[in-house]
Amino acid sequence: MNILATLHESPTPGAAVEVAANRVSAAILERRGTQAVVSAHAWEPLPDGALVPTLIGANIHDRATVLAALTRVLERVGRPRRVGLVVPDVIARVSLLKFERLPPRTQDLDQLVRWQVKKGAPFPIEEAQVSYVPAMRADDGHEFLVTLARRDVVLEYEALCADAGAHAGIVDLATLNVINAVLAGAGAPTGDWLLVNMAGGYTSIALLRGAYVIFFRNRGADTEGTLADLVHQTAMYYEDRLTGGGLSRVLLAGAAAAEAGQALEIDQIRRSLEERLRTPVDTVDPRAGASLTDRITAAPALLDTLTPLVGLLLRDHTGVAA
Repeated sequence: MNILATLHESPTPGAAVEVAANRVSAAILERRGTQAVVSAHAWEPLPDGALVPTLIGANIHDRATVLAALTRVLERVGRPRRVGLVVPDVIARVSLLKFERLPPRTQDLDQLVRWQVKKGAPFPIEEAQVSYVPAMRADDGHEFLVTLARRDVVLEYEALCADAGAHAGIVDLATLNVINAVLAGAGAPTGDWLLVNMAGGYTSIALLRGAYVIFFRNRGADTEGTLADLVHQTAMYYEDRLTGGGLSRVLLAGAAAAEAGQALEIDQIRRSLEERLRTPVDTVDPRAGASLTDRITAAPALLDTLTPLVGLLLRDHTGVAA
Protein backbone atom coordinates (compact mmCIF):
# COMPACT_ATOMS: atom_id res chain seq x y z
CA MET A 1 0.00 0.00 0.00
CA ASN A 2 2.36 2.65 -1.24
CA ILE A 3 -0.24 5.40 -0.98
CA LEU A 4 1.54 8.72 -0.62
CA ALA A 5 4.96 7.65 -1.82
CA THR A 6 6.82 10.23 -3.84
CA LEU A 7 8.96 7.51 -5.40
CA HIS A 8 6.50 4.79 -6.30
CA GLU A 9 9.10 2.35 -7.58
CA SER A 10 11.45 2.71 -4.61
CA PRO A 11 12.42 -0.54 -2.93
CA THR A 12 11.42 -0.73 0.71
CA PRO A 13 14.26 0.53 2.94
CA GLY A 14 15.53 -1.28 6.01
CA ALA A 15 14.54 1.58 8.33
CA ALA A 16 11.17 3.15 9.07
CA VAL A 17 10.22 6.34 10.91
CA GLU A 18 6.84 7.39 12.25
CA VAL A 19 6.07 11.02 13.05
CA ALA A 20 2.84 11.15 15.06
CA ALA A 21 1.13 13.72 17.26
CA ASN A 22 2.32 12.13 20.49
CA ARG A 23 5.66 10.55 19.53
CA VAL A 24 8.48 10.05 17.06
CA SER A 25 9.68 6.48 16.56
CA ALA A 26 11.98 4.46 14.32
CA ALA A 27 12.84 0.82 13.73
CA ILE A 28 15.43 -1.16 11.77
CA LEU A 29 14.51 -4.47 10.17
CA GLU A 30 17.03 -7.17 9.26
CA ARG A 31 16.70 -10.50 7.50
CA ARG A 32 18.23 -13.44 9.33
CA GLY A 33 17.71 -16.28 6.94
CA THR A 34 14.00 -16.30 6.20
CA GLN A 35 13.10 -14.49 9.44
CA ALA A 36 12.51 -10.74 9.63
CA VAL A 37 13.90 -9.30 12.87
CA VAL A 38 13.52 -5.87 14.47
CA SER A 39 17.15 -5.28 15.36
CA ALA A 40 16.89 -1.73 16.69
CA HIS A 41 14.13 0.56 17.85
CA ALA A 42 13.82 3.95 19.53
CA TRP A 43 11.08 6.42 20.31
CA GLU A 44 10.55 9.72 22.08
CA PRO A 45 7.32 11.39 23.22
CA LEU A 46 6.32 14.79 21.88
CA PRO A 47 4.78 17.51 24.05
CA ASP A 48 1.17 18.46 23.42
CA GLY A 49 0.80 20.87 20.55
CA ALA A 50 4.25 20.37 19.04
CA LEU A 51 2.68 18.50 16.13
CA VAL A 52 -1.03 18.64 15.32
CA PRO A 53 -1.93 16.51 12.28
CA THR A 54 -4.48 18.11 9.98
CA LEU A 55 -5.56 17.94 6.37
CA ILE A 56 -5.13 21.66 5.79
CA GLY A 57 -2.54 24.03 7.22
CA ALA A 58 0.72 23.63 9.07
CA ASN A 59 1.09 20.39 11.03
CA ILE A 60 4.37 21.02 12.85
CA HIS A 61 4.01 23.90 15.31
CA ASP A 62 7.23 23.47 17.31
CA ARG A 63 9.63 22.37 14.63
CA ALA A 64 12.76 22.63 16.77
CA THR A 65 11.33 20.24 19.36
CA VAL A 66 10.06 17.70 16.81
CA LEU A 67 13.30 17.85 14.81
CA ALA A 68 15.43 17.37 17.92
CA ALA A 69 13.36 14.35 18.95
CA LEU A 70 13.59 12.82 15.48
CA THR A 71 17.34 13.41 15.29
CA ARG A 72 17.89 11.68 18.64
CA VAL A 73 15.69 8.73 17.62
CA LEU A 74 17.58 8.28 14.36
CA GLU A 75 20.92 8.43 16.17
CA ARG A 76 19.81 5.64 18.50
CA VAL A 77 19.01 3.32 15.59
CA GLY A 78 22.26 3.94 13.73
CA ARG A 79 21.55 7.09 11.69
CA PRO A 80 19.92 5.50 8.63
CA ARG A 81 20.18 7.69 5.54
CA ARG A 82 17.19 6.25 3.72
CA VAL A 83 13.90 5.59 5.46
CA GLY A 84 10.24 4.87 4.91
CA LEU A 85 8.08 7.50 6.59
CA VAL A 86 4.77 6.78 8.36
CA VAL A 87 2.49 9.81 8.79
CA PRO A 88 -0.89 10.32 10.53
CA ASP A 89 -4.00 9.18 8.66
CA VAL A 90 -5.70 12.54 9.13
CA ILE A 91 -3.29 14.42 6.87
CA ALA A 92 -5.01 12.70 3.94
CA ARG A 93 -8.41 11.59 2.71
CA VAL A 94 -8.81 7.94 1.82
CA SER A 95 -11.63 6.91 -0.47
CA LEU A 96 -12.71 4.13 -2.80
CA LEU A 97 -13.56 4.98 -6.41
CA LYS A 98 -15.23 2.68 -8.91
CA PHE A 99 -15.20 3.02 -12.70
CA GLU A 100 -17.22 0.93 -15.13
CA ARG A 101 -14.50 1.15 -17.77
CA LEU A 102 -10.88 2.29 -17.67
CA PRO A 103 -9.12 4.46 -20.23
CA PRO A 104 -6.35 2.70 -22.16
CA ARG A 105 -3.56 5.07 -21.08
CA THR A 106 -2.23 5.49 -17.54
CA GLN A 107 -2.07 9.24 -18.03
CA ASP A 108 -5.78 9.33 -18.84
CA LEU A 109 -6.57 7.24 -15.74
CA ASP A 110 -4.56 9.70 -13.63
CA GLN A 111 -6.68 12.55 -14.93
CA LEU A 112 -9.91 10.61 -14.40
CA VAL A 113 -9.04 9.87 -10.76
CA ARG A 114 -8.05 13.50 -10.13
CA TRP A 115 -11.27 14.72 -11.75
CA GLN A 116 -13.34 12.46 -9.48
CA VAL A 117 -11.62 13.43 -6.22
CA LYS A 118 -11.63 17.11 -7.20
CA LYS A 119 -15.38 17.19 -6.56
CA GLY A 120 -14.98 16.68 -2.83
CA ALA A 121 -11.50 18.11 -2.26
CA PRO A 122 -11.36 20.86 0.41
CA PHE A 123 -8.53 22.59 -1.46
CA PRO A 124 -7.60 23.18 -5.12
CA ILE A 125 -6.71 19.95 -6.89
CA GLU A 126 -3.62 21.71 -8.27
CA GLU A 127 -2.26 21.74 -4.71
CA ALA A 128 -2.97 18.04 -4.16
CA GLN A 129 -0.92 14.91 -4.18
CA VAL A 130 -3.21 12.16 -5.41
CA SER A 131 -2.19 8.50 -5.28
CA TYR A 132 -4.17 5.37 -6.05
CA VAL A 133 -3.77 1.61 -6.25
CA PRO A 134 -6.13 -1.10 -7.53
CA ALA A 135 -8.63 -2.38 -4.99
CA MET A 136 -10.94 -5.36 -5.20
CA ARG A 137 -12.12 -6.17 -8.73
CA ALA A 138 -15.87 -5.78 -8.94
CA ASP A 139 -18.20 -7.51 -11.41
CA ASP A 140 -19.53 -4.13 -12.49
CA GLY A 141 -16.26 -2.25 -12.83
CA HIS A 142 -12.82 -1.46 -11.44
CA GLU A 143 -12.26 -0.08 -7.93
CA PHE A 144 -9.31 1.92 -6.63
CA LEU A 145 -8.14 2.92 -3.17
CA VAL A 146 -7.35 6.64 -3.49
CA THR A 147 -5.50 8.99 -1.17
CA LEU A 148 -5.66 12.76 -1.43
CA ALA A 149 -3.34 15.08 0.52
CA ARG A 150 -2.06 18.60 0.20
CA ARG A 151 1.37 18.49 -1.37
CA ASP A 152 2.79 21.08 1.04
CA VAL A 153 1.66 19.04 4.07
CA VAL A 154 3.42 15.92 2.78
CA LEU A 155 6.53 17.98 2.04
CA GLU A 156 6.45 19.31 5.60
CA TYR A 157 7.04 15.79 6.92
CA GLU A 158 9.58 14.92 4.23
CA ALA A 159 11.57 18.08 4.97
CA LEU A 160 11.65 17.19 8.66
CA CYS A 161 13.31 13.87 7.82
CA ALA A 162 15.73 15.58 5.45
CA ASP A 163 16.83 18.04 8.13
CA ALA A 164 17.41 15.09 10.48
CA GLY A 165 19.70 13.52 7.88
CA ALA A 166 17.34 10.93 6.36
CA HIS A 167 15.71 10.78 2.93
CA ALA A 168 12.09 9.60 2.96
CA GLY A 169 11.73 7.61 -0.25
CA ILE A 170 8.36 6.20 0.82
CA VAL A 171 5.60 8.11 2.63
CA ASP A 172 2.53 6.19 3.76
CA LEU A 173 -0.34 6.36 6.24
CA ALA A 174 -0.24 4.79 9.69
CA THR A 175 -3.33 2.59 9.55
CA LEU A 176 -2.51 1.25 6.09
CA ASN A 177 0.77 0.01 7.53
CA VAL A 178 -0.94 -1.54 10.52
CA ILE A 179 -2.91 -3.46 7.88
CA ASN A 180 0.36 -4.42 6.18
CA ALA A 181 1.71 -5.70 9.50
CA VAL A 182 -1.36 -7.90 9.96
CA LEU A 183 -1.19 -9.26 6.41
CA ALA A 184 2.55 -9.98 6.67
CA GLY A 185 2.11 -12.05 9.82
CA ALA A 186 1.39 -15.71 10.28
CA GLY A 187 -2.32 -16.48 10.23
CA ALA A 188 -3.34 -13.33 8.36
CA PRO A 189 -7.13 -13.00 7.93
CA THR A 190 -8.59 -14.38 4.72
CA GLY A 191 -12.27 -13.52 5.13
CA ASP A 192 -13.90 -10.23 6.02
CA TRP A 193 -12.24 -8.54 8.97
CA LEU A 194 -12.26 -5.23 10.79
CA LEU A 195 -9.39 -3.16 12.20
CA VAL A 196 -9.69 -0.38 14.77
CA ASN A 197 -6.50 1.67 15.03
CA MET A 198 -6.22 4.22 17.84
CA ALA A 199 -3.56 6.87 17.28
CA GLY A 200 -2.56 10.25 18.67
CA GLY A 201 -5.62 12.47 18.31
CA TYR A 202 -7.73 10.20 16.07
CA THR A 203 -9.07 6.71 15.52
CA SER A 204 -9.30 4.97 12.14
CA ILE A 205 -11.45 2.02 11.25
CA ALA A 206 -11.03 -0.20 8.19
CA LEU A 207 -13.00 -3.11 6.78
CA LEU A 208 -11.13 -5.57 4.62
CA ARG A 209 -12.06 -8.51 2.44
CA GLY A 210 -8.90 -10.56 2.66
CA ALA A 211 -6.12 -8.18 1.57
CA TYR A 212 -8.48 -5.59 0.05
CA VAL A 213 -9.74 -2.48 1.83
CA ILE A 214 -13.49 -2.15 1.27
CA PHE A 215 -14.19 0.64 3.80
CA PHE A 216 -12.03 3.26 5.52
CA ARG A 217 -12.95 6.04 7.90
CA ASN A 218 -11.35 8.07 10.68
CA ARG A 219 -12.57 10.40 13.41
CA GLY A 220 -10.78 13.01 15.45
CA ALA A 221 -10.64 12.86 19.22
CA ASP A 222 -12.88 15.94 19.37
CA THR A 223 -15.58 14.46 17.11
CA GLU A 224 -18.99 13.89 18.64
CA GLY A 225 -19.92 10.33 19.48
CA THR A 226 -17.96 7.46 20.96
CA LEU A 227 -15.69 4.89 19.40
CA ALA A 228 -18.34 2.26 20.03
CA ASP A 229 -20.85 4.37 18.07
CA LEU A 230 -18.45 4.59 15.13
CA VAL A 231 -17.88 0.83 15.19
CA HIS A 232 -21.62 0.19 15.34
CA GLN A 233 -22.28 2.49 12.36
CA THR A 234 -19.53 0.74 10.42
CA ALA A 235 -20.97 -2.67 11.23
CA MET A 236 -24.40 -1.56 10.00
CA TYR A 237 -22.87 -0.24 6.76
CA TYR A 238 -20.99 -3.50 6.33
CA GLU A 239 -24.17 -5.54 6.63
CA ASP A 240 -26.43 -3.25 4.60
CA ARG A 241 -24.15 -1.95 1.83
CA LEU A 242 -21.19 -4.31 1.55
CA THR A 243 -23.08 -7.61 1.52
CA GLY A 244 -21.30 -8.56 4.71
CA GLY A 245 -21.55 -12.20 5.60
CA GLY A 246 -19.89 -11.93 8.99
CA LEU A 247 -16.51 -10.85 10.30
CA SER A 248 -13.86 -13.52 10.63
CA ARG A 249 -11.73 -11.35 12.93
CA VAL A 250 -11.80 -8.01 14.73
CA LEU A 251 -8.44 -6.46 15.57
CA LEU A 252 -7.50 -3.54 17.81
CA ALA A 253 -4.25 -1.60 17.50
CA GLY A 254 -2.74 1.44 19.12
CA ALA A 255 -4.72 1.57 22.36
CA ALA A 256 -1.74 0.87 24.62
CA ALA A 257 0.34 3.60 22.98
CA ALA A 258 -2.46 6.13 22.51
CA GLU A 259 -2.45 9.46 24.27
CA ALA A 260 -3.19 9.41 27.96
CA GLY A 261 -6.80 10.46 28.41
CA GLN A 262 -7.75 9.65 24.81
CA ALA A 263 -8.68 6.06 25.43
CA LEU A 264 -10.11 3.90 28.15
CA GLU A 265 -8.16 0.97 29.47
CA ILE A 266 -7.47 -1.62 26.79
CA ASP A 267 -9.68 -4.26 28.40
CA GLN A 268 -12.57 -1.80 28.58
CA ILE A 269 -12.15 -0.90 24.92
CA ARG A 270 -12.05 -4.55 23.94
CA ARG A 271 -15.17 -5.37 25.96
CA SER A 272 -17.03 -2.43 24.43
CA LEU A 273 -16.15 -3.55 20.91
CA GLU A 274 -17.02 -7.18 21.64
CA GLU A 275 -20.43 -6.16 22.97
CA ARG A 276 -21.20 -4.10 19.86
CA LEU A 277 -19.85 -6.60 17.32
CA ARG A 278 -20.61 -9.84 19.17
CA THR A 279 -17.18 -11.03 18.06
CA PRO A 280 -13.95 -11.59 20.05
CA VAL A 281 -11.45 -8.74 19.68
CA ASP A 282 -7.72 -9.43 19.46
CA THR A 283 -4.87 -6.95 19.62
CA VAL A 284 -2.43 -6.64 16.72
CA ASP A 285 0.99 -8.14 17.44
CA PRO A 286 3.78 -7.22 14.98
CA ARG A 287 5.79 -10.24 16.15
CA ALA A 288 3.61 -12.37 13.87
CA GLY A 289 5.61 -10.86 11.00
CA ALA A 290 8.91 -9.81 12.57
CA SER A 291 10.51 -11.16 15.72
CA LEU A 292 12.25 -8.99 18.29
CA THR A 293 15.79 -9.33 19.53
CA ASP A 294 16.14 -10.64 23.07
CA ARG A 295 17.12 -7.24 24.41
CA ILE A 296 13.83 -5.66 23.33
CA THR A 297 11.11 -5.97 25.98
CA ALA A 298 7.73 -6.57 24.40
CA ALA A 299 5.50 -4.28 26.46
CA PRO A 300 2.05 -3.62 24.94
CA ALA A 301 2.82 0.06 24.25
CA LEU A 302 6.04 -0.91 22.46
CA LEU A 303 4.23 -3.44 20.29
CA ASP A 304 1.70 -0.78 19.30
CA THR A 305 4.53 1.62 18.47
CA LEU A 306 6.33 -0.98 16.37
CA THR A 307 3.30 -2.17 14.42
CA PRO A 308 3.06 0.53 11.68
CA LEU A 309 6.87 0.59 11.38
CA VAL A 310 7.01 -3.18 10.85
CA GLY A 311 4.10 -2.94 8.43
CA LEU A 312 5.92 -0.45 6.24
CA LEU A 313 9.12 -2.47 6.30
CA LEU A 314 7.26 -5.66 5.33
CA ARG A 315 5.04 -4.04 2.72
CA ASP A 316 6.76 -5.88 -0.13
CA HIS A 317 6.00 -9.21 1.55
CA THR A 318 2.30 -8.77 2.31
CA GLY A 319 0.86 -9.71 -1.03
CA VAL A 320 -1.36 -6.62 -0.68
CA ALA A 321 -3.12 -5.80 -3.91
CA ALA A 322 -4.65 -2.58 -2.65
